[in-house]
Amino acid sequence: MSAEALILDFGGVISRTLFETHALSEAALGLPTGSLTWQGPFAPQSDDLWQSMQAGKISEREYWHQRTQEVAALAGRDWREMSDFVIAARGADPLPVIRPEALAAIAKARDAGKRLAILSNELDLFYGAEFREKLPFLKAFDVIVDATYTGILKPDPRAYAECLAQLGLPAETCVFVDDQPRNIEGARAVGLACVAFDVTNPIASYRQALSLLGL
Repeated sequence: MSAEALILDFGGVISRTLFETHALSEAALGLPTGSLTWQGPFAPQSDDLWQSMQAGKISEREYWHQRTQEVAALAGRDWREMSDFVIAARGADPLPVIRPEALAAIAKARDAGKRLAILSNELDLFYGAEFREKLPFLKAFDVIVDATYTGILKPDPRAYAECLAQLGLPAETCVFVDDQPRNIEGARAVGLACVAFDVTNPIASYRQALSLLGL
């Protein structure tokens, strides 16, 4: 059975990670260059909190909650949510943090008649609902499933099932892309073809995803 749809995570897969955009964040927040030092997957040996998340000791939301509080303290802000941080750092003009490789792959898949979906644990929670309005390419997506509203987080099999139900396709016809190993494991368990997205090499990851789509 041929692949008919591309299902993408958002943060890290479509957008560049906050680790990659420290310079933009520092400028937007009025922080001195070099203020933000945590590097997550780009230097895991120097990010103990990231290692704790990867080991399953804390959740991704807990990781970003702590980073949000740290940056708020540096910037003299009173932030309650991750979205406060992201909106302050990226909200005015989010397009520069969107991966060009993502835009190219989305366009190629759409032009080939493939269906498109986003399956995110925290799209609006982290970015704010207004963020979507500034990203016109999101109109190309047939389905957006966001656990901000469903309350069902990957790797819960119900999260993938909901996305597949909205697409109206069986798992074996879809290619799923995510940068978190636990989410890839969950997707494989429900029968999705998967690409474990490497944020340090997005070109190769999107090439693999398009290949699985037959493109």
